[in-house]
Amino acid sequence: MEGNLQLALATGAFIGTHLGLSHPLRAPLVKALGAVGFQILYTVVAFGCLWWISRAFHALPPQAPLWDVGDALWALSTLVMLLASVLLMGSLIGNPAFPAPNVKVPGAARGVFAITRHPMLWSFALWGLAHILVLPIPAQFIVAGGFAAFALIGAAALDAKKTRAIPDVWRPWMAMTSYLPFQAIAQGRARFGGFRPHDLAGGLVIWLAATWAHLPAAGIPAGIWRWVG
Repeated sequence: MEGNLQLALATGAFIGTHLGLSHPLRAPLVKALGAVGFQILYTVVAFGCLWWISRAFHALPPQAPLWDVGDALWALSTLVMLLASVLLMGSLIGNPAFPAPNVKVPGAARGVFAITRHPMLWSFALWGLAHILVLPIPAQFIVAGGFAAFALIGAAALDAKKTRAIPDVWRPWMAMTSYLPFQAIAQGRARFGGFRPHDLAGGLVIWLAATWAHLPAAGIPAGIWRWVG
């Protein structure tokens, strides 16, 4: 229990500092430290919290899984991670949610933005879900569940922040996209398709590389590597 508590504190520290530095504390700290100084502070705090999480996680004794994990759950997790990888790669270019002096939104939501206007944050949430499915231990619920909650809370906070700051830009973007994946498509506000080459090819490469790395890094074959090779 003590180890789980320390892991929860470390995860909470990462989430709390990230949300604080990304929203209410960002402007005053940038003013005080400058853009470069703020970025250094942000990076140091983030990596410090990640180091604490890693140390607390690996210090835990073995934990029993809460349910049996078979090929069906591994297959579902593999598909979820493929979607997460495509969302992540697609979010890196042309993302209106990124900080910018003059935010521009496209005339129509296509590709990953037709799926959700927060593809990067939903990729983190789906990563958390996929890892809980195949490693259902209390520690994983704390870390992966915490990261998933952080991503979804962060997406909602980002919508509120952008709506206050640039309502004339963000409200139309919200009208043609959705917070929940595939909701805008289901409601006819966006059309599925229009993926760019780097969305799909980059997502596929990241998915294959990340799932392959589980074996040398953790001794667990993941993704299609459970059935291939």
